[in-house]
Amino acid sequence: MRAYLIDEISPSDMEKIGGYLRDTAISSSLERIYWVQIPKDLLNETQSVHTRCQPYVFAVELGREWVKLEFFSRSLKGMKCSCQTYCTDSQMDYITRFANAMLEKLEIGT
Repeated sequence: MRAYLIDEISPSDMEKIGGYLRDTAISSSLERIYWVQIPKDLLNETQSVHTRCQPYVFAVELGREWVKLEFFSRSLKGMKCSCQTYCTDSQMDYITRFANAMLEKLEIGT
C-alpha cells in the first residue's frame, strides 16, 4: 500500500491526533482507523460519474507512535467497484496537506 507515514510521535501527541480525528473524520468499525472524505473537485473522471459510490475517502490509521494516511481512494458504499483506486497526484497532495495542517493545528512537531 502506498501511504504517508509520520512516526516518532509522543503518546500525548497521539492522544491529540486521536481526538482531532474523532471530531473531524468518520470513525470506522475498526478501532484506530478513520476515514477522511476527499473533496468532490479532486475526484478522478470515473469517481465523478460514479455518484452511487460517493463519497470517496482515504484511511487514516493510528499506531502507538505513528500515523499512516493511505494513498488509496475508496468508497464507503462497497468494495468491488473499479472506481476505487490509488490516488491521483492531486488527491495525494490533498492527503499530505491534510496531515501537515493537522499537525500544525495541533502544534505537533516531528
